[in-house]
Amino acid sequence: MKFTTLSAAVALAALSAFGSAAQAQTARPSLDLATAKAIGEGCEKYAASKGWRMIIAVHDTAGNPKYFSRMDDSILISVNVARLKADTSASLPVSTRQFRDLSKGIPTAELLPRTTAIIGGLPIMSAKGVHLGGVGVSGGTEEEDEECAKKGLEAAKSLL
Repeated sequence: MKFTTLSAAVALAALSAFGSAAQAQTARPSLDLATAKAIGEGCEKYAASKGWRMIIAVHDTAGNPKYFSRMDDSILISVNVARLKADTSASLPVSTRQFRDLSKGIPTAELLPRTTAIIGGLPIMSAKGVHLGGVGVSGGTEEEDEECAKKGLEAAKSLL
């Protein structure tokens, strides 16, 4: 009986020590589906009001897709471009416009996997400044793509 009580006490102490170590690690906020959808739907609504046919990709910081939309009559090549824009701004807390500027002095920067210097990707930042992911929009001019991405972020502002 004493052996069982002692074993239980040792096991409990070990679990307590493990539990306190695990509690020391802080949880990083992540991009949830509701926020990703709000960003994407905000982009779609704005694009539709302008008569634009966009492709919208929203990715978390790991580059995982959280939301994707291909509006009717959008051009097919924009699927990959929107994903690359989202990946770039999900990997780095900068817009693809900033990435273009930063990479000008680096001859092979455009060869980095899953990145692009094509304007239209924006980082998704929480109200507290935590990088949550990236949104990439493609289908119009670079300026239209970036404007549409901004409108998507504005639409989700209350969720960030």
